[in-house]
This record gives sequence, structure tokens and C-alpha cells, in this order.
Amino acid sequence: MPKRKIVDEGEVIRWFEDGWSYQDMIDEYRRKYGIDTVSSMWGNFRYRRGLDRRIARDDELIPWAVKKEHRQLYPVIMLRVEARRRAGLALDEDRAKRLESWRVMLEEQGTVVHYDPDTANGFSYIPREPGDADIIRKPPMKTTQRRNADERL
Repeated sequence: MPKRKIVDEGEVIRWFEDGWSYQDMIDEYRRKYGIDTVSSMWGNFRYRRGLDRRIARDDELIPWAVKKEHRQLYPVIMLRVEARRRAGLALDEDRAKRLESWRVMLEEQGTVVHYDPDTANGFSYIPREPGDADIIRKPPMKTTQRRNADERL
């Protein structure tokens, strides 16, 4: 049986509770114990121990299969931050301010977020219509292909 890489589970659980990133954990294990780890190991540990996820997957806010080249654009980043807010997860001061400013911009301009994977920019802001109940224009059908990592198949 292979040697376990987790030296002190209590320590790791505290790191999760304190909001350490996987990269922080990787770096600290290399520094402190001389053990090389990968992100998936920490994610698996979190899942096996039933610890809270760090991200909030919200298929109502991001119902599209977003192309790789569009995944780091500002509208989808802000949708992820909004998903964190709605899930009751902590936001740092910078993200909270940017989210508030972005939401005010949507409101003042009367727009919602739209996604068209066949365009260069992917995301755009389009005029709000009476049927728009949220900050996005909902597509006729969800196309997101990622499942929640905590849901069993």
C-alpha cells in the first residue's frame, strides 16, 4: 500500500477552513514536508472529508457550455463572483466592490449578460427584455456540460 501524503489531517482541515488555495497547500507541503502534491489530491481530500467547496457552481447564472477561450472574460468572472455571493460564500473586498459596480452598470444600462459561443468575444451585454428575470438572458436550453463535483453519478 502506498505511503499517505497527508501528514496531519487536522492541519489540512484548518487550511481549508482558513480559505487556503490548493496552490498554497502545494507550496506549504513542499516547503514544510518536502512532499510534492497536486491540486486534485487536495480536492479529493476535501470531497472525502465532506468539507465545503470553494466555488459555487450555479447553472442558473452560467447555463452555457463556455468555450475555453471565453472562460476568463470579465462577464463570466463576475457571474462566478455573483454565484459565490448567492451561495453565501465569502468575497474579498476587491471582488465585492467590483461585483457591486458591475451590477450597478447592468442596472443603469438596462442590460443583461448574453453568451454566443460563435462570436469572437462570446459574452455581450444586450438590452433587458420583460422576460429577463435575472442578470442573464437565459438560453432556451442549458448547454453547460460540467457537473457539480460533489454530485455522485
